[in-house]
Amino acid sequence: MKAFWKKNVLKFKTPGGTSRGILHEKETYYIIIEAAGVKGIGECGLLRGLSADDHPDYEKKLDWVCAHIDQGLDALYPALKEWPSIQFGIEQAFKMLEVQGSFTLFDSPFARGERPIPINGLIWMGDIPSMQQQIEQKLDEGFTCLKLKIGALNWNDEFALLKHLRGRFDALDLEIRVDANGAFDFYTAEKVLDQLAELEIHSIEQPIKAGQWDEMAALVEDSIVPIALDEELIGIHDAATRKKMISTIAPDYIILKPSFIGGWRGADEWINLAVDFGIDWWATSALESTIGLNAIAQWVASKRFRLPQGLGTGNLYTNNITSPLSIKDAALWVDPKAKWQLPDFS
Repeated sequence: MKAFWKKNVLKFKTPGGTSRGILHEKETYYIIIEAAGVKGIGECGLLRGLSADDHPDYEKKLDWVCAHIDQGLDALYPALKEWPSIQFGIEQAFKMLEVQGSFTLFDSPFARGERPIPINGLIWMGDIPSMQQQIEQKLDEGFTCLKLKIGALNWNDEFALLKHLRGRFDALDLEIRVDANGAFDFYTAEKVLDQLAELEIHSIEQPIKAGQWDEMAALVEDSIVPIALDEELIGIHDAATRKKMISTIAPDYIILKPSFIGGWRGADEWINLAVDFGIDWWATSALESTIGLNAIAQWVASKRFRLPQGLGTGNLYTNNITSPLSIKDAALWVDPKAKWQLPDFS
């Protein structure tokens, strides 16, 4: 068995705006394992400035993993607890070896092309006209669940946009999610939540920065608008701290990004905890290429899920890897007859 890694820089077709800034490109890493003539590929979806494992020696850690690949997944995974994106990358690569080099990582109606995964339409932060244009495009494409990034512009302008949208479609016809990425302070968040309640918003992700458990718990207790945790899950590696955080905040939803929380195993641990506390979930890509997106979608399809997922990022890049994944009728599909067009992983 041998392993090596490759780096790729993904280029956004249109800059992606969040409350943390504008994204023009996104670097990612692939780890490739070869054994008995079979190749397994996994994406280590590092996101600079947000991933818990965004360290200067990231590539050295990849070197270490490749040098010790013969130890196997069960030994390497716990040794990488502070490197969740690498945990996910090796999970994918070893799973692909297990299924003899296939990108069908889990058998399901989705993987067989029989059933899609419903997804939300993502509206990037930008000026109001550009956001309105994105909204119209997603509505034309048939989306009935939209997720809008908020917190970077004047809040009154953002609220006016949301109010206009809700005036056109009631909550039964259009589900509106918003994602603040921790943009507001506690007192501003209280006011924002009161206003959002008027619009029957489905949920708000991370209204304040992560780590403020008591303040977030107070928002959850007082808010009519359901609150979802996203960044709050990043960097919590042990079960006891996870349980303490969930029990303290008692959110309505958690958002699972496998690249940020230790891959499928980490996400499964969060789901089990959420079930214990009566909390629902959905999964979201962390801007991976189609390799990582496929891995998340294949895993989601193997679960019992109820809500539209955040997996509509396959068309973000000019240089993404061509795959059997496509978006049609506000859902993610896989065409089992289509072929992957992989770069040279040698």
